Amino acid sequence: MGKRILTQRMGRGTSVFRSPRWIKKGKAKYPPPTDKTLRGRVMELIHDPGRWVPLAKIRLESGEEFLTPAAEGVYVGQLIEMGPQAKPSNGNILPLSSIPEGTQVFNIEIRPGDGGKLARASGAYATITGRSGNKTILVLPSGKTKTVLSSSRATIGIAAGAGRVEKPLLKAGANYYRSKVKAWKWPVVRGVAMNAVSHPHGGGSHQSVSHPSTVARTTPPGRKVGHIAARRTGRRRGAR
Repeated sequence: MGKRILTQRMGRGTSVFRSPRWIKKGKAKYPPPTDKTLRGRVMELIHDPGRWVPLAKIRLESGEEFLTPAAEGVYVGQLIEMGPQAKPSNGNILPLSSIPEGTQVFNIEIRPGDGGKLARASGAYATITGRSGNKTILVLPSGKTKTVLSSSRATIGIAAGAGRVEKPLLKAGANYYRSKVKAWKWPVVRGVAMNAVSHPHGGGSHQSVSHPSTVARTTPPGRKVGHIAARRTGRRRGAR
């Protein structure tokens, strides 16, 4: 028998592939929604390993504390407002219905009260482009348009840490530690570079798959590599 391929190893969920949750600082979510407008203060800016966006620790006037992705330009000691009557200024948390069109927002709730799901990466933001009834239309960082309920909350501004992908890694060691905090298996060897005993794409006199790489959805784990359940194959003819 050949070796277990990387896909099989990942599926077993051993410690090599398990997310190191013990190094995380906590969940970065909004507190439960309320009709009142609350004020708080940024107590601390925290580095959370593997998240790549700093977290702001906010203490509300009610004494409640929570973590949230920090906005670009937020500083320790800054006053933060959260609620429907809050000002649409940098770092404040408002329902989408209270934010003017054209505003850049991040950490957007898909469903009211879920704590924030969209545009949470460093330097990410979405733009409010319009409204339709009780829903707000957003342009996400990917360029995709998404519609969410206007009662969902978002933070004004851009998530801190922009420009992260512009900094070169320079050496393999930097990529090693980058992958370690994200539980990525690195480095990853291409299947065509392996021996035939180690991978379905391995072997041969040169590096080539040498057979169609499309496999069915029901393919067994030792063979399930390549284009899994591809919708189409071959070259698209007539495309411009």
